Amino acid sequence: MGLSVTISAAAARDAEHILKLQYLCYQSEAELYGDWSIEPLTQSLDALRAELDEGYGLVARLGDEVVASVRARLDEDGTVRIAKLIVHPRMRRHGLGGRLLDAIENHFATGADRLPAPPAKRFRLFTGHRGEGDLRLYRSRGYTRVATGEAGPAVTLVTLEKAA
Repeated sequence: MGLSVTISAAAARDAEHILKLQYLCYQSEAELYGDWSIEPLTQSLDALRAELDEGYGLVARLGDEVVASVRARLDEDGTVRIAKLIVHPRMRRHGLGGRLLDAIENHFATGADRLPAPPAKRFRLFTGHRGEGDLRLYRSRGYTRVATGEAGPAVTLVTLEKAA
């Protein structure tokens, strides 16, 4: 029997592992859109650390290996901005992305550790318009399209949202 995947809060020591996984995971996005300059592939370790400091992150581990991650932050208006939900290519299609999405939403929905921050009113995220698997996951979790916008010559970002 194999090891089970555990989900926990991302720590500062996880930043380098998350960045390496992010680079691996976004290779397929870059290829899909023909754009290797997308932000997840150019983000620095310091910028990732700042995102973790300013918000909240989760990692999924298989044993000691970080195999998935997600980050989010709560804005002053009560919007939780979820970003960079990544799952190692060999771990995809096993429900791990959905588990991470549920866990990050649950963290912000309960809100006890962020007082006196405002309660979460909505969850918002975005993905590329060609990411059918991502769009399917988000729709299955109750997200609906609220906007689209150009992110480059070949990339249209789809913004999705749901009430908290």
